[in-house]
Amino acid sequence: MKHAKYLALTAGLLASTTAVAQERFITIGTGGQTGVYFVVGQSICRLVNRDSAKTNLKCTAPSTGGSIANINAIKAGDMDMGVAQSDWQYHAYNGTSEYEGNKFDKERAVFSVHSEPFTVIASKAANIASFDDLKGKRVNVGNPGSGQLATMQVVLDAKGWSMDDFALASELKPAEQAAALGDNKVDAIIYTVGHPNGSIQEAVSTIDANLVPVQGEAIDKLVADNPFYAYATIPGGMYAGSPDDVTTFGVKATFVTSSDVPDDVVYEVVKAVFDNFDRFKKLHPAFENLKEEDMIKDGLSAPLHDGAVKYYKERGWM
Repeated sequence: MKHAKYLALTAGLLASTTAVAQERFITIGTGGQTGVYFVVGQSICRLVNRDSAKTNLKCTAPSTGGSIANINAIKAGDMDMGVAQSDWQYHAYNGTSEYEGNKFDKERAVFSVHSEPFTVIASKAANIASFDDLKGKRVNVGNPGSGQLATMQVVLDAKGWSMDDFALASELKPAEQAAALGDNKVDAIIYTVGHPNGSIQEAVSTIDANLVPVQGEAIDKLVADNPFYAYATIPGGMYAGSPDDVTTFGVKATFVTSSDVPDDVVYEVVKAVFDNFDRFKKLHPAFENLKEEDMIKDGLSAPLHDGAVKYYKERGWM
């Protein structure tokens, strides 16, 4: 009898060890905690973790430096998936811009999320009515590794400017920049982000501030020459101090991975999002108007991951 009990106990231990061994952990790179990237990653993980008992997938989405940091971490195998601006997805896969000589051949697209206008918000006391008025001012250009800093550099190159054209080019993280504007440490902040955004709401509730349009010949050329850019409008009245629509340009937030990540893992992540699409859309106001048919094509310049393709074909979307 004791022998039978021992066998049963051993079998139970082996079964539980196997179950633990099969449990797989995936990490999703996001962005600063006040930005929409953080919400995207947390939202996807929340939906994935609802099915953990069935799929054996456990998901975490830590705060990171943003687009470029996420792509580099996926390339290095330190993260499985991440959120990245559509322009940096393009550059990484094609080996252009900051990825010249460092092409990420294994980069794969999963889906796109919300639009992200390149947003400039300035203290009213600084009298900044257009992008050109930023010359000689104190500007937070974004933290190293972020898409916003890299896109700011693209805009400066297009205009023939450099960081030296500012009295100060600070590299604060999104979580720190609103306070810096409120404390009069900078005159303006740059943010490539989905709207409405908590960090900008915080800034405009602290001081009198206004959104600044980003347009003109140099921007027209950028949009015309690059398929990952498009004009964007930030609706008037969304933020205090900006009653009128503001024109700028922008990118898409996209969700990316590597071909090294197994098909079934990507399939389960995509399934978790699109099988619970109404729930996903309620997790942030920036997701409110998302459409499935746009998300599987807009802003995607790397090939779709095979695991995502499998799901999209099952739904009859491809």
